[in-house]
Amino acid sequence: MKFKIMTQRTCIRAFEYDDLVLFTEYRADPFIAKYQSWTDYNFEQSQSLFAAMDYNAFGMPGLWFQLAIADKQTQLIMGDIALHFIDNEQMEIGFTLAQQYQQQGIAFEALSALIDYLFIELNKHRIIATTDAENIPSMALLNKLGFRKEGHFYKNIFFKGQWGDECVFAMLKDEYSSNANS
Repeated sequence: MKFKIMTQRTCIRAFEYDDLVLFTEYRADPFIAKYQSWTDYNFEQSQSLFAAMDYNAFGMPGLWFQLAIADKQTQLIMGDIALHFIDNEQMEIGFTLAQQYQQQGIAFEALSALIDYLFIELNKHRIIATTDAENIPSMALLNKLGFRKEGHFYKNIFFKGQWGDECVFAMLKDEYSSNANS
């Protein structure tokens, strides 16, 4: 797959096998795993995810794809973006950034470019994102990107031994267009 989105500091691209060591390292970080579906993450899981990724099917409704957020200069992975093609018109996104790259505007820069791509190039109607209700930094980032909170689901997921809340955020192409023009 030749997919690449370049920003000032990042390159959003398909995963490469060489990304898996760093990918495993930040996913195994307890700070990163706190709001994620996993507790421990190992290299075999990274290899399995990589092997299952068929970038030739990129864009097919119902499928998830993992994209690397890489440093534009070094091409070292700093984080990743999960893309779910819900149907032909709607997308779901998720994102993870290694701890040492957080609080530097990197996620905002990468996700802004991806949102441009989804609405402008792919002409999608709606993008959603679901986050743990305690993940304040992720919710703040979604708000900054122009997403609006659509729902707060109370104790809807049994997560790491207890019931937890999730929040769903969304943005319509119409909202994106009006935000981009203001």
